[in-house]
Amino acid sequence: MSYKRLDQLIDNIAKENYIDNELYKLYNVKRGLRDEHGKGVLVGLTKISEVHGYLVDEGEKVPDQGKLIYRGINVAELVRGFQIEGRFGYEETSYLLLFGKLPSKEELNWYCAYMADRRTLVKGFIEDYILKNPSINIMNALQRSVLTLYVFDENPDSVTLGNVLVQCLDLIAKIPTLMSYAYQSKKHCYEKENLHLYSPKSEYSTAENILYMIRENGAFTRKEAEVLDLALVLHADHGGGNNSSFTNYVISSSGTDTYSAIAASIGSLKGPKHGGANQKVLEMMEFIADEIGDNPTDEEIKNILRRIIKKEAFNKSGLIYGMGHAVYTSSDPRANLFKEKAFELAEEKGVVEAYYLFSRIEELSKEVFKEVKGPNFVICANVDFYSGLVYTMLEIPFELFTPLFAVARIVGWCAHRLEQIVSDNKIVRPAYKGINGRVKYTNMNER
Repeated sequence: MSYKRLDQLIDNIAKENYIDNELYKLYNVKRGLRDEHGKGVLVGLTKISEVHGYLVDEGEKVPDQGKLIYRGINVAELVRGFQIEGRFGYEETSYLLLFGKLPSKEELNWYCAYMADRRTLVKGFIEDYILKNPSINIMNALQRSVLTLYVFDENPDSVTLGNVLVQCLDLIAKIPTLMSYAYQSKKHCYEKENLHLYSPKSEYSTAENILYMIRENGAFTRKEAEVLDLALVLHADHGGGNNSSFTNYVISSSGTDTYSAIAASIGSLKGPKHGGANQKVLEMMEFIADEIGDNPTDEEIKNILRRIIKKEAFNKSGLIYGMGHAVYTSSDPRANLFKEKAFELAEEKGVVEAYYLFSRIEELSKEVFKEVKGPNFVICANVDFYSGLVYTMLEIPFELFTPLFAVARIVGWCAHRLEQIVSDNKIVRPAYKGINGRVKYTNMNER
């Protein structure tokens, strides 16, 4: 094979597919489905969740305190409710998102029992589809496993509401098991570690089962499970406009099966621009810690933050990862809730100093952004700023950060798919404008 020819073809692709940025402005293209002010283009309606991050006054965006609403209920109130009563919250949150109302005690007990029955994989699945085909990337393994479950469904292509609901519940129940086994398989095959496969326990919550199945000794504390449970609740949905939920919407609009739609959403979340931000936060924090050393002053921290913003340090992207959000302006409610629980966990783990460093960098980043961008510039920490710290304290390995996001978000994907079947069966088909002009066909001997 001629690699020189291949290089020439690559160069040709780059040349022939280049489109000048000015043309996007000329034709008023909403790149990224966002307008010139960064506001998302309205493409759908939903009752499932709502994200509030700013007000609009005479066409101008005005910063406001962030709110995340699940089925009309402020997530902060939802979290306070189950935490005060000493319950894990992910199960009732998923019930709320799927069925539109908070469950009674009897309904929640039924739901937990129903889901517990479906956590276990069919006979032979672990050996034939996970252990024999391990993947270096857990998200890839999740995609393949979800698509493989299609084979075991007696009616996989039916998109009736009842059939899709059963499929969704089955996937929500199984995906923590799939993630845990894919992780254990990867460690065994690629890192030559002992294989530990624990069957999920019916008496455990989703968060408890995850910690039980990914750890070598299966042990965890109540506080650890509570913190992971909160992470799952806060990541369960975020409106329909995020990349993976919109992917689910586009794929579902074609009438395809549930397994294909969910696998596509996992593929979207696998992309580092969507699901990998908390990993970037940790990489950046390690860089900052190395630069500032022990007992840094505020000014020493601000100096390194200025260099990062000015593209002079870290990866020279100009981004302080974990700071800023496409919708939230003054605050991200998920970050606020996570920050409180992160402190509790840091106390239990004896790493409060690490927590305080994150908190200092959060506040000092806001000051530095005002220096660089102007005094009216408003920015807040997003959920990814603290989630990486929390996962590290939970001793969750890097490669499970994004898969855990998928484990939580599958509830939102399924809820939106069910809503779409009920209310919006129109195929998504946006417009593209051809700008290449007309080219005359050339005969072979004239090329």
